[in-house]
Amino acid sequence: MSGARGSGPGARGNGKGTGAVEIGLTVNGDPYRVSVRPNQTLLDVLRDGLGLTGTKRGCDQGECGACTVHLDGRAVNACLVLALDADGSEVTTIEGLARRGELHPLQKAFLEEGAVQCGYCTPGMILQAAAFLRVHPAPTTAQIRTGMAGNLCRCTGYAKIVRAIAAAAPVLATKRNPAAAEAKKRRTKDEERKTLRRSTP
Repeated sequence: MSGARGSGPGARGNGKGTGAVEIGLTVNGDPYRVSVRPNQTLLDVLRDGLGLTGTKRGCDQGECGACTVHLDGRAVNACLVLALDADGSEVTTIEGLARRGELHPLQKAFLEEGAVQCGYCTPGMILQAAAFLRVHPAPTTAQIRTGMAGNLCRCTGYAKIVRAIAAAAPVLATKRNPAAAEAKKRRTKDEERKTLRRSTP
C-alpha cells in the first residue's frame, strides 16, 4: 500500500516520503515492523501492507463489523483503529484463528450450519463470536443476538449464524476447561443413573 512498509512474513509496501512512523505489531503470532502514515488504520495495514485480506473492508465507519479483528484479545473494528494506536499490540485475524491446520470450532460450526453464503461478513462474524464466547461461554439465543448486533449480514437472516455460535459454544468451553467439562459429564451420568433407579419398579 502507499505508505506502509513492513518487515516480517508477507510484509510489503513503501512508506518513504510520507511522514511514516515505524511501529511493531504481532499479527497471528508473527512479529512485524511496519512503516505507517499517521492517518492509516489498522485495516489498511492488515489488508494492503501485510496482505491479510480475510479482514474485509465494508463501511469504513465501524457500522458493519466486516473488519472485526482481535486487538490484544478484544474484538475491534479495524477500520476505526489508527495503526499508530496499535503499536506494540497483538492482533489476530481470521487467517490466524485455525491452529496447526485445524479449523477453529466456530469455523467448523459456520460450515456445518450453513451460516456462510456470500462469505463477506463471515470473518468478522467469527472473530466477534470468538470474543463473545470467551465472556459468555454458555449463552442464550437472546445473548447471542445481542452480542452479534454490531455485525451485519445481508444473506442469511442471522438464524443460521446464531445456530452456529450456539453449536460452537460447548465445544469451546470444553477446550478451555476440559476438567470442568468432564466433571459436568460425570454429574450428568450420575443424575441419569439416579433417575433410572427411581423409575425402576
